[in-house]
Amino acid sequence: MALSTQEQILIEQKVTNEAKSTGTAYILWLALGGFGGHRFYLGRTGSAIALLCLSVVGIITSVIGIGLLVMIGVGIWLIVDAILIPGMVAEQKNRVRSDLTMAALANSASSLDPALEAR
Repeated sequence: MALSTQEQILIEQKVTNEAKSTGTAYILWLALGGFGGHRFYLGRTGSAIALLCLSVVGIITSVIGIGLLVMIGVGIWLIVDAILIPGMVAEQKNRVRSDLTMAALANSASSLDPALEAR
């Protein structure tokens, strides 16, 4: 079963409203990147917590010198993230679009099947 043009337009409007902004992600990357701010914003909580922990460990252990190596690793991660942010935003938009499409299809199927409405 396919969605109507009106349903597709509604889904795209919702995707536009719910999608994350690349600009905001880059601002967070610049301001709070070492603490995973951009990753928290994009819904990548696990890797954001890992980045946050690495940064804290790096700062705390910088007194004994090991922290500098950890901070170099964090810096490399941030450079890679600067390249990956547009793809992460696109992936988040696709996830939202997929979820909305599946919900619309489920609603369409349930409205056509009286047995499902009886439940």
